[in-house]
Amino acid sequence: MDKTIFKIAKMDCPSEESMIRLKLDGLSGIKKMVFDIPNRKLTVYHEGNLEKIRATIQGLKFNDELISSTKAEEPIVFEESNQRTLLWAVLLINFAFFVLEMITGWLSKSMGLVADSLDMLADSFVYGLSLFAVGGSMARKKNIATIAGYFQMILAVIGFVEVVRRFFVSDEIPDFKTMIAVSILALLANSICLYLLQKSKSKEAHMQASMIFTSNDVVINTGVIVAGLLVLWSQSRIPDLIVGAIVFAIVIRGAFRILKLGN
Repeated sequence: MDKTIFKIAKMDCPSEESMIRLKLDGLSGIKKMVFDIPNRKLTVYHEGNLEKIRATIQGLKFNDELISSTKAEEPIVFEESNQRTLLWAVLLINFAFFVLEMITGWLSKSMGLVADSLDMLADSFVYGLSLFAVGGSMARKKNIATIAGYFQMILAVIGFVEVVRRFFVSDEIPDFKTMIAVSILALLANSICLYLLQKSKSKEAHMQASMIFTSNDVVINTGVIVAGLLVLWSQSRIPDLIVGAIVFAIVIRGAFRILKLGN
């Protein structure tokens, strides 16, 4: 068994990790992949086929560098069961809050909440793809990535158009109380997800990437809360529309990344 370590400069979020997994999953000889997102390192445990592995990673153009390739001395430990449990937990939490924020966002006329709901949906897609990466065929993963990416992009574009419409046509002020209350609940939900992921203390699979992703969501939740306070202070819809537009842009960018997984 060989242990090969790569330095991948552009691997800084779950999308890049998933792209690498999808590309390498089809190669023979790979037994395990360990992703260290904060340090941008990938460790591959494999039996031969190094040149093919290296060429596949280079094809992604993530500024990779082969650090070392030696015989593996430590035992290979698989954590699929724990990974699945945690990923299912955070997926269900995120999807539940997608539904909650979408409904309350439209009822309260808050585009910030609607946009945040789509960000939650994007998280659900990423965690779902992570589950498929733990097990399942590469073709199925790519199909799911393509469908999820297009669906997310369509919803985000519709939301962005609605932001523009409300900016020029509507003068309705969103319900700041609902904005703040629901966003606080979403913040608590993401904090729970972050706690569960950190509690796993896993340094492989998608745990570290998911922690980074969820940390970003905490910032977005805080942004919607601040927007609600600014709506209260200014009695204007503008803070809500600005935050909504920013989050929709983030969701569209995430959709492009997900679509790359299907290529």
